Amino acid sequence: MSVLFVISGVTGMTGNELVHQILSKDDDARIIGFDNFYASSIETVEEYLDDSRFDFFEYDLNNEKEMDAIKSLVLDMKDEFDEIVYINCAAVVHTEHFYNVYETYQTNVVGMNDFLNQAIDVGAQKYINCSTSEVYSMNSWNEHGGVKESDYITMANAEHSQRTSYATGKLLTEFFMKDAVNKGKIKGCSIRFANVYSKDEKYPKHIIPHIINSFKNDGEVTLLENSKKNRRTFLNNCDSCGAVLELCRTDSALDGSVYNVATDEEISIIDLTKLIAEKMGIEDPVIKFEGYRESDPERRILSTEKLRTRTEWKPLVNLDKGLDECIENYVK
Repeated sequence: MSVLFVISGVTGMTGNELVHQILSKDDDARIIGFDNFYASSIETVEEYLDDSRFDFFEYDLNNEKEMDAIKSLVLDMKDEFDEIVYINCAAVVHTEHFYNVYETYQTNVVGMNDFLNQAIDVGAQKYINCSTSEVYSMNSWNEHGGVKESDYITMANAEHSQRTSYATGKLLTEFFMKDAVNKGKIKGCSIRFANVYSKDEKYPKHIIPHIINSFKNDGEVTLLENSKKNRRTFLNNCDSCGAVLELCRTDSALDGSVYNVATDEEISIIDLTKLIAEKMGIEDPVIKFEGYRESDPERRILSTEKLRTRTEWKPLVNLDKGLDECIENYVK
């Protein structure tokens, strides 16, 4: 089956890995991708720019004229393919931007909905909405196998901070997705990722590349005060994108609902820092603490039972292997 993928935020962490996995495994696939480089770089997809199966545009999801150009291109090409799949990876995701209310709203809410409506207008069969585990707020773990998608969303226990507006906006997009599917307009789902990391982040702001680069450049690392208590599970980007594509292939799972994508290898931020130091050959690592982040849950453990039951997905890269890859790449 020949598939035309239309991917927003295509040079970001999720988008560029999707390009790699799709083009390395499917000769009949084609990708129309765009990005405005808000938190990424063309370098992430540079090796595919000469591939005839990949059309890249430096476009902004919030620019109506540019999105009309994408729509026209899809309409011109659609008859050449058996299926059209839209994947929305565009998002204001880095924690330093969580508190910019208007930016998160425009891109994560308005932009997502406009992109969804475009998919419907061109007759796309499927739409994958990349959401976030931030929707679980401070209630992001339990001792019974992790938080399930069917558990109540207890936003009432979230701190009243701008960061919560990010989670609220993402939650709203899940209802856009559900409404479109329920009305028979398109097949699709939303995905709640938990703590994704990658060896290929060009602008490393997440915790794992931050620790590695701090040890590499400064010989020490500065963490937030929250890190004295926080524990997390970490999902390798190869596995998060593997889940996206597995859902794309599983029509029965595209019922408008949401799926957790995570691992169950929980580790404290302190132990993570010490483990990275050990792997880098650093004895007695210097760890400092400065600053505090509001609305930051102490633990995040998500159940992936639903995804594993409805699809063939399972994580392939454990934390030990993933950290080795990150250290090798960032140190190099």
